Amino acid sequence: MDTVQRLEEVTISGQRTPSTMLTAAPTQVFDAEQMENSGAVQLSDAVKQMAGVTLKDYGGVGGIKTVSARGLGSQFSAVTLDGVPVDDSQNGQVDLSRYLLGNAAYVSFSQGQEQTSLLSARAYAAGNTLNMETAEPTFWFDEKSNLKVGSEVGSFGYLSPTLHWEQLWSKKLKSSFWVNYLYSRGDYPFNLYNSATGRDDSHSDYRKHSAVWMATADGNLFYTHSKGNSLVTKVHYMRGAHELPGRVVLYSQVTPEEYSTEALAFVQTRWRVERDAWKWQLLGKLRYSYDDYTDSTAGNDTYDRYRQGEAFVSGSLNRRLTPWLDLDLAADGDLSHLRSTLTQRNRVTRTSLSAVAALRFHTENIEVRANALYTDIADHVGDLDGTPSYRRVTPFVSMMYKAGARTTLRAFYKQTYRAPNFGELYFFMLLPELRPEQANQVNLGLTQSLSNKEGTFSGQLTVDGYYNHVKDKIVAKPSVNIYYWSMENLGIVDILGLDVTLSCHLAAVSFQMHYTFQSAQDHTDPSGETLDGKAYGYQIVYTPRHSGGGSVRWENRWVNLGASAMMVGHRYSERQNAADNRLPAYCDVALTADRSFDLRFGTLTLRATLQNLLDAQYEIVAAYPMPGRNWRLGLFYEF
Repeated sequence: MDTVQRLEEVTISGQRTPSTMLTAAPTQVFDAEQMENSGAVQLSDAVKQMAGVTLKDYGGVGGIKTVSARGLGSQFSAVTLDGVPVDDSQNGQVDLSRYLLGNAAYVSFSQGQEQTSLLSARAYAAGNTLNMETAEPTFWFDEKSNLKVGSEVGSFGYLSPTLHWEQLWSKKLKSSFWVNYLYSRGDYPFNLYNSATGRDDSHSDYRKHSAVWMATADGNLFYTHSKGNSLVTKVHYMRGAHELPGRVVLYSQVTPEEYSTEALAFVQTRWRVERDAWKWQLLGKLRYSYDDYTDSTAGNDTYDRYRQGEAFVSGSLNRRLTPWLDLDLAADGDLSHLRSTLTQRNRVTRTSLSAVAALRFHTENIEVRANALYTDIADHVGDLDGTPSYRRVTPFVSMMYKAGARTTLRAFYKQTYRAPNFGELYFFMLLPELRPEQANQVNLGLTQSLSNKEGTFSGQLTVDGYYNHVKDKIVAKPSVNIYYWSMENLGIVDILGLDVTLSCHLAAVSFQMHYTFQSAQDHTDPSGETLDGKAYGYQIVYTPRHSGGGSVRWENRWVNLGASAMMVGHRYSERQNAADNRLPAYCDVALTADRSFDLRFGTLTLRATLQNLLDAQYEIVAAYPMPGRNWRLGLFYEF
C-alpha cells in the first residue's frame, strides 16, 4: 500500500560571494567556513592567506596590522565593510587588527577594482579593494532565533568570549547582534640576538609592555520591503587600549611607558532596489573616533588627543541600455574633520567629491568594462592661509574572454591617483611637503577550472602577471615608535610581479596554495643617494621578492584536521639593500583540529589551534619580533 509522507518545509538561502573565475580583475574570497576552519580571528588573519598581499604586523594580538598589494602601499588599498568605505584615525591607515571576523560572511580582495555594479565612486578610486561582508541571518522554517556563545583561551593570557544572536522578527525584518571581548597580556618570548645579522649567540627574552584589550559590539537590521527592495543598517562600536612596546635593538629591549586608548563608533545604511532593467543603491555613514596617546617615560609626560568625525553619502545607478550594454553612474560626497592637541594644524577639514561613469559591454564570451572617475579633494586647515587641493580624472578599462568552457583570459589597465591623507599630512610633528601618488596598473592573466569525469575532483587555477608604475610613491615607516611615523616620496617605483593560486577538492580533502613573485624597485634617480648609500634599482622596503603559502584540510567523522604554512622571503627595512638592513626569510606553520557534537538542543564545537609550530623567530617589521609557538583552545555552543 502506498503511503504519503509530508516533508517539512526548508528555507535555503545564502549570500552570493564574488566570482573568482569569471572576472577581469583578479579576486580572492575567504568565506565563513574557511575562517572557522583556520581559526582566523582578525581581518588580517584572512588577508595574509591571499596572493599578492603584503601584511605589515608589529607583533602580537594588539600589534598594528596594515595591508598593501602588489607594491602599491597600504594607502592604495580601500577597506570596505558591506561596500561602505572604512577609515581609521590612527596613522591614516586602516588597522586590520581592529576588525574581527566573528559575524562575517566572507572577505574578498579584488585587484584593480571590483567587477560588479552599484559600487561607490570611492571603490572605483582604489588600486585594490578589501571588502568584509556581514553575514545575513538564515533560519529554518520554524525557527525564530539562533544563538551562539563561546570563548577562546590561549597563550600569553589570551581570552576572547563572544556571543552572536540572530532574531527573526517578521517575514520582512530580521536582525543580528554580535559582541566580543578580547584580551592578551602580550608577553610572548622571543630570541634576542647580539648582532644585527642574527648569526651569533643569543638569549631569550619576553616582550614587554604590549598588553591589549578590545571590546566590540556590532548590531545589524535587515529589512526586505519587497522582492528586490532591501535596507540594511549597521551600528558598530569598538573601544580598546594598547600598551605600545619599544623597539628591540641588538641585545637591548626598550621598555617605554606609552599607551594608546581608542574608540570607534559608526552607523551606516545601505538601501538597494533592483528591477529587471535598472537598479540603484544609496549608502550613508556617520563615524566618530578618538585616539589618545600617553607617554610617561622617565617622568616626561606627553599627552596627545586626536578626534575625527566623518559623514559619507553615496548614490549609484545601473541601467541596462540594450541586451549587451549597461551603464553605471555613481557619485560620492565625504566630509572629514580632525581635531588634535598638536600646536600646529590642529583643526583640519577635508571635503571629497567623486563621480564616475562606466560602460559594460557583454556577450556570451566577451565582457569589456570602461569607466572614467573624477576626484575633487580640498583641505581647510585653520592655521594656514593656503590649503592643498587635488583634482584629477582617471580611467579604467578591462576585458574578459571565455576561451573555452573552462578557460578565461583577462586583462585590465587602471590609472590611480591618491592624495596624501590626514595621517600623512597633519598627524605628526615633522610635516614634509608630500606630493600625491600616481599609479598605472596593468594585469594579464588566465583562469582555469579543473575537474574529472567522475566528478570526484574539482579545482581552480589562476595565473596573473602584472606591472605597476608608481610616481611619487609615499612610504611610511615608524620613527621614534609605532605611534609616530615619518613619510617621504620615493619618486618612481616599478613593480613587476606574478600571482598564482590553486585550489583543489578531492572527497573529504581540500587544498589551497598561492605564490607571488614581486620585483618592486626604486627607479627615482641613478645618481641619487640616501643617508646610507645609493638606492637606485633596489627593492623597496618591506617587500619580499618571493612569498606564498598553502593549506590542507581533511574532514572526517572523528576529528577534522588542518595545516597551513605561510612563507615569506627576505626583505629590507631601509631603502638601501644592505646586509644590516636585511630581514631573513621565514616560514610560519599552523595546525588546527576541531570536532562538533550534535546535542539535543544544539551543537557543541571544540577547536584547537597551534600557531608557529616550528617556533620560527622572525620579524615582519624590523625591531618588532613576532610571537613564537603559541596555542588557542575554543569552545562554542550553537542553538
